Amino acid sequence: AQAETLFRERQNTAKLREAVALLGKARNPDRRDYEIEWQFARFNYFLGKQTENEKESAEAFEKGKQAGRIASRIEPNKPEGHFWFAANLGEQAKESPVTVGIKSVDDIREAMNKVIELQPDYQGASAYDALAQIELTTGMFGGKAEKAIEYLEKALTLEKENSYIYLHLAEAYLATGRRAEAKKHLQHILQMKPAPEYAFEYKEVSEKAKKLLETRF
Repeated sequence: AQAETLFRERQNTAKLREAVALLGKARNPDRRDYEIEWQFARFNYFLGKQTENEKESAEAFEKGKQAGRIASRIEPNKPEGHFWFAANLGEQAKESPVTVGIKSVDDIREAMNKVIELQPDYQGASAYDALAQIELTTGMFGGKAEKAIEYLEKALTLEKENSYIYLHLAEAYLATGRRAEAKKHLQHILQMKPAPEYAFEYKEVSEKAKKLLETRF
C-alpha cells in the first residue's frame, strides 16, 4: 500500500524510485508473490521510461522483465505478468533494436496476444497498442502500418480514454496517407481530460500531438 501511494506520485522520479525500492524489499525469492512480482514489474517499467540515467533505465527494464516473467509463471491465466513482461521487453527492444529487438518480437507478440486472450481491455487495451507498435517499427521485417491500424481501431472499440492509442493511430494514419483522420485524432488528444492518475503520461502524449500538428500539417 505504501509503494502504491508513492507510485501515484510518480511524476516525482524520486518517489517512483522509492516505490520500486520499497516493493523490492518485499520480494522473497523463496516464496514468490504474484501481486508483488507484477507490481514490481510495472513500477520498474515506469522508472525505466522516466529516469534520465541510462544505466538506471536499463537496469529497471531488466528487473521489470524478469519480475513480469516470474508473475506470468505463477499465474499464467492472469494478464498482468504477461503484459508487464512484454512491456519491459518492448522498451529494451527500442533501446537495442538490433541486439534485442529482432530476437524479442515473437516473445512480445506472444505475451501481448495472451493478454488479449485473457483480458483484451487490460491497461486501457494497451496490448493492442503494443502489437500495433511492432507493426509500425518493423517495416523492414514485414511490419505493416495497415495492420497497426487494425489493432488500434480495435483498441478504440474497447477503450476511449487511452491517449496513446489516439497518438499511435494518428501516426499510423499518417504512414498510410490518411492525413485528415490523423489530424482529427491529434486534435482529439488536445481536447481530452485525462484521469488524474494518468496526468503525467497524458502530458507526454499531448506534447507529441502538438509537435505532429505543427510539423506535419
